[in-house]
Amino acid sequence: MVLVLCIGDLHIPHRAPDLPAKFKELLKPGKIHSTICVGNVCSKVFLDYLRTISGELHVVSGDFDEFAAPEQLVLDIAGFRVGVCHGHQIVPWGDAEAISLLQRQMGADILVTGNTHKFEARKAGSCLALNPGSATGAFSVAAAGTQQPVPTPSFVLMDLDGQKVTVYVYQLVDGEVRVEKIDYNKAA
Repeated sequence: MVLVLCIGDLHIPHRAPDLPAKFKELLKPGKIHSTICVGNVCSKVFLDYLRTISGELHVVSGDFDEFAAPEQLVLDIAGFRVGVCHGHQIVPWGDAEAISLLQRQMGADILVTGNTHKFEARKAGSCLALNPGSATGAFSVAAAGTQQPVPTPSFVLMDLDGQKVTVYVYQLVDGEVRVEKIDYNKAA
């Protein structure tokens, strides 16, 4: 069993002052094996905070980050190939077909992207595509001028165990943390 935190689109300090306190209470060092950040952390100071949560930090660059990081990563974690990309490179943003194409190009069992600031989990054939949303609920440029609501703060914990992934989605709704569970089995 390997616990992986998927987080991103924080935009600290430009669009949000900090991670919500209720999330910080949950993300204590020593419980999580690895952290995947899909970018737009923005502040190097907050990036340093993310390093304290787990033994490993894997980060890709977002379009507003103030530090250098790769555009994409492919990680081998607990028998799964995990692709990571911020998502501003996917056109149109958040498009299911474009995400599936990137997932195939990366050869990933699981693709973790961001950019839309909205949580999403989608099974596409034998693959799983995840967007952890914005952990701070930061305003999304994609929603500007639309009737879309303010993003719900969210992050994802993945429990990778053999051929199975259990995804726990943490969302801050009306000041309370809500958790949803999604199961995914890797194709043989």
